[in-house]
Amino acid sequence: MSRILVTGATGFIGRSAVPLLLEAGHEVHALGRSRPDAPVAAHHAVDLLDADAVRRVVGAAGASHLLHLAWYAEPGAYWRSPANLDWVSASLVLLRAFRDAGGVRAVSAGTCAEYAWGGDRLDEIATPCRPATLYGAAKDGFRRIAASYAETEGLSFATGRVFFLYGPGEKRGRLVADAARALLAGEPFPTSHGRQRRDFLHVRDVAGAFVALLGSSVSGPVNIGSGAAVPVRSLIEAVAAVAGGGEAIAFGARQLAPSEPDVVEAAPGRLFDEVGFRPRIALADGIAETVRWWRDRPVS
Repeated sequence: MSRILVTGATGFIGRSAVPLLLEAGHEVHALGRSRPDAPVAAHHAVDLLDADAVRRVVGAAGASHLLHLAWYAEPGAYWRSPANLDWVSASLVLLRAFRDAGGVRAVSAGTCAEYAWGGDRLDEIATPCRPATLYGAAKDGFRRIAASYAETEGLSFATGRVFFLYGPGEKRGRLVADAARALLAGEPFPTSHGRQRRDFLHVRDVAGAFVALLGSSVSGPVNIGSGAAVPVRSLIEAVAAVAGGGEAIAFGARQLAPSEPDVVEAAPGRLFDEVGFRPRIALADGIAETVRWWRDRPVS
Protein backbone atom coordinates (compact mmCIF):
# COMPACT_ATOMS: atom_id res chain seq x y z
CA MET A 1 0.00 0.00 0.00
CA SER A 2 1.26 3.48 -0.89
CA ARG A 3 0.31 6.85 0.58
CA ILE A 4 -0.86 8.84 -2.44
CA LEU A 5 -1.41 12.58 -2.58
CA VAL A 6 -4.11 13.51 -5.12
CA THR A 7 -4.89 17.00 -6.40
CA GLY A 8 -8.09 17.55 -8.35
CA ALA A 9 -9.77 14.76 -6.38
CA THR A 10 -13.17 16.43 -6.82
CA GLY A 11 -12.63 17.16 -10.52
CA PHE A 12 -13.94 15.27 -13.52
CA ILE A 13 -11.08 12.75 -13.67
CA GLY A 14 -10.33 12.77 -9.95
CA ARG A 15 -13.85 11.64 -8.97
CA SER A 16 -13.21 8.42 -10.87
CA ALA A 17 -9.52 8.03 -10.02
CA VAL A 18 -9.84 8.24 -6.23
CA PRO A 19 -12.23 5.23 -5.90
CA LEU A 20 -9.90 3.17 -8.10
CA LEU A 21 -6.96 4.02 -5.86
CA LEU A 22 -8.98 3.10 -2.76
CA GLU A 23 -10.09 -0.19 -4.33
CA ALA A 24 -6.43 -1.01 -4.91
CA GLY A 25 -5.79 -0.57 -1.19
CA HIS A 26 -3.87 2.70 -1.26
CA GLU A 27 -4.00 5.36 1.44
CA VAL A 28 -5.35 8.39 -0.38
CA HIS A 29 -4.78 11.96 0.81
CA ALA A 30 -6.79 14.58 -1.11
CA LEU A 31 -5.20 18.01 -1.46
CA GLY A 32 -7.50 20.93 -2.34
CA ARG A 33 -10.28 23.20 -1.15
CA SER A 34 -13.14 20.68 -1.39
CA ARG A 35 -13.47 17.32 0.33
CA PRO A 36 -14.16 14.45 -2.09
CA ASP A 37 -17.19 12.22 -1.63
CA ALA A 38 -14.99 9.10 -1.54
CA PRO A 39 -13.79 7.97 1.94
CA VAL A 40 -10.19 9.17 1.65
CA ALA A 41 -7.76 8.74 4.55
CA ALA A 42 -7.34 12.50 4.84
CA HIS A 43 -8.45 15.72 3.22
CA HIS A 44 -5.90 18.52 3.40
CA ALA A 45 -7.90 21.71 2.87
CA VAL A 46 -5.68 24.15 0.99
CA ASP A 47 -5.73 26.57 -1.91
CA LEU A 48 -3.26 25.05 -4.37
CA LEU A 49 -2.29 28.55 -5.53
CA ASP A 50 -1.08 29.41 -2.01
CA ALA A 51 2.56 28.33 -2.21
CA ASP A 52 3.39 28.60 1.50
CA ALA A 53 0.30 26.63 2.52
CA VAL A 54 1.03 23.94 -0.07
CA ARG A 55 4.58 23.52 1.21
CA ARG A 56 3.34 23.10 4.79
CA VAL A 57 0.59 20.63 3.94
CA VAL A 58 2.60 18.52 1.51
CA GLY A 59 5.48 18.33 3.96
CA ALA A 60 3.16 17.13 6.71
CA ALA A 61 1.42 14.55 4.48
CA GLY A 62 4.63 12.64 3.74
CA ALA A 63 3.23 10.85 0.68
CA SER A 64 5.33 8.55 -1.48
CA HIS A 65 3.24 9.11 -4.65
CA LEU A 66 1.64 12.17 -6.22
CA LEU A 67 -1.18 12.23 -8.77
CA HIS A 68 -1.52 15.84 -9.91
CA LEU A 69 -4.80 16.32 -11.77
CA ALA A 70 -5.75 19.85 -10.70
CA TRP A 71 -5.60 22.73 -13.18
CA TYR A 72 -7.79 25.60 -14.35
CA ALA A 73 -10.42 23.91 -16.53
CA GLU A 74 -13.41 26.21 -17.08
CA PRO A 75 -14.96 25.04 -20.39
CA GLY A 76 -14.26 27.43 -23.24
CA ALA A 77 -12.12 29.76 -21.12
CA TYR A 78 -9.19 27.54 -20.20
CA TRP A 79 -7.62 27.50 -23.67
CA ARG A 80 -6.37 31.08 -23.44
CA SER A 81 -6.80 32.08 -19.81
CA PRO A 82 -3.84 33.77 -18.04
CA ALA A 83 -4.72 31.50 -15.11
CA ASN A 84 -2.63 28.87 -16.89
CA LEU A 85 0.46 30.81 -15.82
CA ASP A 86 -0.59 30.60 -12.18
CA TRP A 87 -0.99 26.84 -12.50
CA VAL A 88 2.46 26.35 -13.99
CA SER A 89 3.95 28.09 -10.96
CA ALA A 90 1.69 26.29 -8.48
CA SER A 91 2.46 22.91 -10.01
CA LEU A 92 6.20 23.45 -9.77
CA VAL A 93 5.87 24.46 -6.11
CA LEU A 94 3.79 21.34 -5.47
CA LEU A 95 6.26 19.03 -7.19
CA ARG A 96 9.25 20.46 -5.33
CA ALA A 97 7.46 20.29 -1.98
CA PHE A 98 6.53 16.68 -2.69
CA ARG A 99 10.11 15.72 -3.49
CA ASP A 100 11.47 17.65 -0.50
CA ALA A 101 9.10 15.64 1.71
CA GLY A 102 10.54 12.36 0.42
CA GLY A 103 8.18 11.64 -2.49
CA VAL A 104 9.44 9.09 -5.01
CA ARG A 105 6.90 8.90 -7.86
CA ALA A 106 4.81 11.68 -9.46
CA VAL A 107 2.36 11.67 -12.37
CA SER A 108 0.76 14.82 -13.80
CA ALA A 109 -2.11 15.37 -16.21
CA GLY A 110 -1.02 16.72 -19.58
CA THR A 111 -2.96 17.28 -22.78
CA CYS A 112 -2.94 16.40 -26.45
CA ALA A 113 -2.92 20.19 -27.02
CA GLU A 114 0.81 20.08 -26.29
CA TYR A 115 1.33 18.56 -29.75
CA ALA A 116 1.43 20.12 -33.19
CA TRP A 117 -2.01 19.01 -34.42
CA GLY A 118 -2.60 17.65 -37.90
CA GLY A 119 -1.07 14.90 -39.98
CA ASP A 120 -0.53 11.40 -38.62
CA ARG A 121 -1.46 9.95 -35.25
CA LEU A 122 0.10 11.91 -32.42
CA ASP A 123 3.09 10.07 -31.03
CA GLU A 124 5.05 10.85 -27.85
CA ILE A 125 8.39 10.52 -29.65
CA ALA A 126 7.84 11.39 -33.32
CA THR A 127 5.28 14.22 -33.05
CA PRO A 128 6.76 17.60 -32.11
CA CYS A 129 5.30 19.64 -29.28
CA ARG A 130 4.15 22.89 -30.85
CA PRO A 131 1.09 24.02 -28.87
CA ALA A 132 -1.30 26.49 -30.49
CA THR A 133 -2.91 27.69 -27.25
CA LEU A 134 -1.74 29.10 -23.94
CA TYR A 135 -3.22 26.06 -22.19
CA GLY A 136 -1.18 23.66 -24.30
CA ALA A 137 1.96 25.77 -23.93
CA ALA A 138 1.53 25.94 -20.14
CA LYS A 139 1.11 22.19 -19.83
CA ASP A 140 4.08 21.56 -22.10
CA GLY A 141 6.20 24.11 -20.25
CA PHE A 142 5.42 22.57 -16.88
CA ARG A 143 6.22 19.09 -18.19
CA ARG A 144 9.59 20.15 -19.58
CA ILE A 145 10.70 21.89 -16.38
CA ALA A 146 9.31 19.14 -14.16
CA ALA A 147 11.01 16.39 -16.18
CA SER A 148 14.37 18.17 -15.94
CA TYR A 149 13.91 18.74 -12.21
CA ALA A 150 12.88 15.10 -11.69
CA GLU A 151 15.95 13.84 -13.52
CA THR A 152 18.21 16.07 -11.44
CA GLU A 153 16.59 14.98 -8.17
CA GLY A 154 16.17 11.28 -8.97
CA LEU A 155 12.38 11.55 -8.90
CA SER A 156 10.32 9.15 -11.02
CA PHE A 157 8.04 11.35 -13.14
CA ALA A 158 5.51 10.80 -15.95
CA THR A 159 2.81 12.82 -17.70
CA GLY A 160 -0.45 11.41 -19.04
CA ARG A 161 -1.49 13.38 -22.13
CA VAL A 162 -5.28 13.31 -22.15
CA PHE A 163 -7.11 13.49 -25.49
CA PHE A 164 -10.90 14.00 -25.62
CA LEU A 165 -12.86 12.66 -22.68
CA TYR A 166 -16.54 12.42 -21.81
CA GLY A 167 -18.77 10.72 -19.28
CA PRO A 168 -21.20 11.22 -16.39
CA GLY A 169 -20.49 14.35 -14.37
CA GLU A 170 -18.96 16.30 -17.23
CA LYS A 171 -19.41 20.07 -17.01
CA ARG A 172 -21.75 21.95 -19.29
CA GLY A 173 -19.96 23.68 -22.10
CA ARG A 174 -18.39 20.48 -23.44
CA LEU A 175 -19.60 18.58 -26.49
CA VAL A 176 -21.20 15.42 -25.15
CA ALA A 177 -22.71 17.11 -22.09
CA ASP A 178 -24.26 19.91 -24.14
CA ALA A 179 -25.56 17.55 -26.82
CA ALA A 180 -27.17 15.26 -24.23
CA ARG A 181 -28.80 18.12 -22.34
CA ALA A 182 -30.15 19.83 -25.46
CA LEU A 183 -31.57 16.69 -27.06
CA LEU A 184 -33.14 15.43 -23.83
CA ALA A 185 -34.82 18.82 -23.45
CA GLY A 186 -36.00 18.84 -27.07
CA GLU A 187 -33.94 21.92 -27.82
CA PRO A 188 -32.07 22.72 -31.06
CA PHE A 189 -28.44 21.67 -31.07
CA PRO A 190 -26.41 23.70 -33.58
CA THR A 191 -23.01 22.21 -34.25
CA SER A 192 -20.26 21.86 -36.83
CA HIS A 193 -20.45 19.63 -39.91
CA GLY A 194 -19.07 16.87 -37.72
CA ARG A 195 -16.72 15.30 -40.24
CA GLN A 196 -13.64 16.03 -38.14
CA ARG A 197 -12.43 12.98 -36.21
CA ARG A 198 -11.44 13.06 -32.55
CA ASP A 199 -10.12 10.47 -30.09
CA PHE A 200 -12.69 10.15 -27.28
CA LEU A 201 -12.28 8.12 -24.09
CA HIS A 202 -14.68 7.55 -21.20
CA VAL A 203 -13.63 9.33 -18.01
CA ARG A 204 -13.37 6.06 -16.03
CA ASP A 205 -10.94 4.71 -18.61
CA VAL A 206 -8.96 7.94 -18.41
CA ALA A 207 -8.88 7.60 -14.62
CA GLY A 208 -7.89 3.93 -14.89
CA ALA A 209 -5.04 4.87 -17.21
CA PHE A 210 -3.73 7.42 -14.70
CA VAL A 211 -3.92 4.92 -11.84
CA ALA A 212 -2.06 2.34 -13.91
CA LEU A 213 0.54 4.91 -14.96
CA LEU A 214 1.08 5.99 -11.34
CA GLY A 215 1.61 2.37 -10.32
CA SER A 216 4.14 1.74 -13.08
CA SER A 217 7.76 2.83 -13.46
CA VAL A 218 7.16 4.35 -16.90
CA SER A 219 8.61 7.85 -17.24
CA GLY A 220 8.07 10.69 -19.70
CA PRO A 221 4.91 11.51 -21.66
CA VAL A 222 2.27 8.83 -22.22
CA ASN A 223 -0.77 9.34 -24.46
CA ILE A 224 -4.11 8.60 -22.78
CA GLY A 225 -6.42 7.93 -25.70
CA SER A 226 -8.16 5.11 -27.52
CA GLY A 227 -6.12 5.16 -30.71
CA ALA A 228 -9.36 5.12 -32.69
CA ALA A 229 -10.66 8.59 -33.55
CA VAL A 230 -14.31 8.80 -34.60
CA PRO A 231 -16.21 11.46 -36.57
CA VAL A 232 -17.80 14.00 -34.26
CA ARG A 233 -20.99 13.53 -36.30
CA SER A 234 -21.07 9.84 -35.30
CA LEU A 235 -20.58 10.74 -31.66
CA ILE A 236 -23.48 13.19 -31.66
CA GLU A 237 -25.68 10.73 -33.54
CA ALA A 238 -24.88 8.14 -30.85
CA VAL A 239 -26.11 10.62 -28.23
CA ALA A 240 -29.31 11.14 -30.23
CA ALA A 241 -29.85 7.38 -30.55
CA VAL A 242 -30.24 7.23 -26.76
CA ALA A 243 -31.62 10.69 -25.96
CA GLY A 244 -33.92 11.07 -28.95
CA GLY A 245 -34.38 14.43 -30.63
CA GLY A 246 -32.08 13.70 -33.54
CA GLU A 247 -34.11 16.01 -35.76
CA ALA A 248 -32.99 18.94 -33.59
CA ILE A 249 -29.32 18.49 -34.54
CA ALA A 250 -28.22 21.23 -36.96
CA PHE A 251 -25.00 19.96 -38.50
CA GLY A 252 -23.06 22.73 -40.18
CA ALA A 253 -24.76 25.53 -38.24
CA ARG A 254 -21.46 26.40 -36.60
CA GLN A 255 -18.21 26.91 -38.44
CA LEU A 256 -15.02 25.21 -37.37
CA ALA A 257 -12.04 27.45 -36.79
CA PRO A 258 -9.55 27.31 -39.68
CA SER A 259 -6.97 25.94 -37.25
CA GLU A 260 -9.07 22.87 -36.43
CA PRO A 261 -7.43 19.76 -37.96
CA ASP A 262 -9.29 16.97 -39.72
CA VAL A 263 -8.03 14.36 -37.25
CA VAL A 264 -6.70 14.33 -33.68
CA GLU A 265 -5.87 10.75 -32.77
CA ALA A 266 -3.57 9.24 -30.16
CA ALA A 267 -0.88 6.69 -30.82
CA PRO A 268 -1.40 4.79 -27.54
CA GLY A 269 1.48 2.32 -27.84
CA ARG A 270 3.21 3.34 -24.61
CA LEU A 271 -0.06 3.16 -22.65
CA PHE A 272 -0.96 -0.26 -24.07
CA ASP A 273 2.45 -1.91 -24.16
CA GLU A 274 4.55 -0.28 -21.43
CA VAL A 275 1.94 0.71 -18.86
CA GLY A 276 -0.22 -2.30 -19.67
CA PHE A 277 -3.56 -0.50 -19.70
CA ARG A 278 -6.27 -0.77 -22.37
CA PRO A 279 -9.65 0.99 -22.40
CA ARG A 280 -12.56 -1.16 -21.25
CA ILE A 281 -15.65 0.91 -22.05
CA ALA A 282 -17.00 0.80 -25.61
CA LEU A 283 -18.00 4.20 -27.00
CA ALA A 284 -21.67 3.22 -27.49
CA ASP A 285 -21.93 1.94 -23.91
CA GLY A 286 -20.22 5.02 -22.49
CA ILE A 287 -22.47 7.39 -24.44
CA ALA A 288 -25.57 5.51 -23.28
CA GLU A 289 -24.45 5.73 -19.65
CA THR A 290 -23.72 9.44 -19.99
CA VAL A 291 -27.11 10.21 -21.51
CA ARG A 292 -28.84 8.27 -18.74
CA TRP A 293 -26.91 10.32 -16.17
CA TRP A 294 -28.14 13.56 -17.74
CA ARG A 295 -31.68 12.19 -18.01
CA ASP A 296 -31.73 11.79 -14.22
CA ARG A 297 -30.78 15.44 -13.72
CA PRO A 298 -33.33 18.26 -13.79
CA VAL A 299 -33.05 20.43 -16.87
CA SER A 300 -32.32 24.06 -15.99
